[in-house]
Amino acid sequence: MSEEMFPEPEWLSEEVKTGTTIIAVTFDGGVVLGSDSRVSAGESVVNRVMNKLSPLHDKIYCALSGSAADAQTIAEIVNYQLDVHSIEVEDDPLVCSAATLVKNISYKYKEELSAHLIVAGWDRKKGGQVYATLNGLLSRQPFAIGGSGSFYIHGFVDAEYRKNMTKRESQEFVVNALTLAMGRDGSSGGVAYVVTIDKDGAEEKCILGNELPRFFDQ
Repeated sequence: MSEEMFPEPEWLSEEVKTGTTIIAVTFDGGVVLGSDSRVSAGESVVNRVMNKLSPLHDKIYCALSGSAADAQTIAEIVNYQLDVHSIEVEDDPLVCSAATLVKNISYKYKEELSAHLIVAGWDRKKGGQVYATLNGLLSRQPFAIGGSGSFYIHGFVDAEYRKNMTKRESQEFVVNALTLAMGRDGSSGGVAYVVTIDKDGAEEKCILGNELPRFFDQ
């Protein structure tokens, strides 16, 4: 049977562009991570409600951007390695250890993988921490943003971030940033996923679109 009868879809033959919005911020006692839920392939939305906040351990999460398959694969590998590590040392892993594993994989396979992960969590030594990892980069930051939607909110996060924010202030900071990015970036949208991590553990929350804050141009 001729292959011409079943031509390859245009979106498969073209370079697939991915888009998302991810953010993580430290507060006095922990961290808050957030993401939108839209997964796109070119101009098509292929998943409206994907949770891009993936657990690496009990008190360590990562926010995924880039190729969904690549990012999920890295998260699953690191999750397995941290489980084994915690069993061997009989203690919870450090956030920096998780971020280093992500960084090593990202650098080793930088030619094959297309993914950027923000790693954040809480540990007994340094409390709440946020790490940016990209192609071998490992940088601890008070907050980090990523994905195509992040280009629209650089000014907002620079202006609104303050040191030693409370848990509630950090959650509002994350939700407002996600809302603004989702309203402007065509590749970001859906619902907002938020994870709050402190010494007591992780709390996950999903905020529906009609529950997000509204701004003047909406």
